[in-house]
Amino acid sequence: MTIQVRSPLHDQESIEIPAAVANLSKPFNGSVSSGKGDEYSIKNNIIDLINVEKSYTLAQSTNHWKITASVYEDLWRKRSLTLLTGEDFPIEKEKELLLEWVKPRAGGVYMDVGCSTALYSRLLKKAEPKSVQVAIDFSKAMLLEARLKAEADETDIYFIRADAREMPFFANTFDGVVMGGTLNELTDELKVLFECHRVLKENGNMFMMHLIKADHWAGRLLQESAEWGGIKFWTVDESNELFARAGFEAEEQITKGIVCFSKLKSI
Repeated sequence: MTIQVRSPLHDQESIEIPAAVANLSKPFNGSVSSGKGDEYSIKNNIIDLINVEKSYTLAQSTNHWKITASVYEDLWRKRSLTLLTGEDFPIEKEKELLLEWVKPRAGGVYMDVGCSTALYSRLLKKAEPKSVQVAIDFSKAMLLEARLKAEADETDIYFIRADAREMPFFANTFDGVVMGGTLNELTDELKVLFECHRVLKENGNMFMMHLIKADHWAGRLLQESAEWGGIKFWTVDESNELFARAGFEAEEQITKGIVCFSKLKSI
């Protein structure tokens, strides 16, 4: 299935991405362009739609490091929820919740925002091979690592380098949107949530996992230190207020320690 993206330079112009780009068993290199002639490179199946580099916080900058990308999932992501919730919380448990709330369907189109190593996209594609998965991130290092993991998992995914504040998609494109841990690192979280709402179909939903403010003083002290690097934290109520401002409401919500899972729908 080919997909259409919106030109970063010309809002009304579409760019067609061939289905072969998502076939990760075969390297794809080349370029795509809109009808206006603006051209974007595809290297090793990754489409780069960022023309101008933005400034990044310290936390965001570390995502550009190859070492961060190489250890993120295997050394941190698979153990992080157990550490952060204070109880046994294996990745399989998170997977069950993701699939239960998103319910990927054949022919459905889903986007993983700030995908890092595209863990969510890969899980959704494995659960429903006939779904279409699009994973976006601003980090080339993360996307390269995600591409390797997806190829190893034999999951075909469209990988796009893009700024989530200016998503290169038309309104009502996706049946579901997922975001795992990215919200805390965003510099303009409300704008990103607005974009998620814009590209989501009317009856679609959004799966969100993010960290909330700690109750204990020691936890708050650590979080305040992290805030110097650009990490943000909210209470559950503050998070829900943020979601509401972007047009969402929490249909279902689970908190474990400082980890909050939300199933969001349009208000």
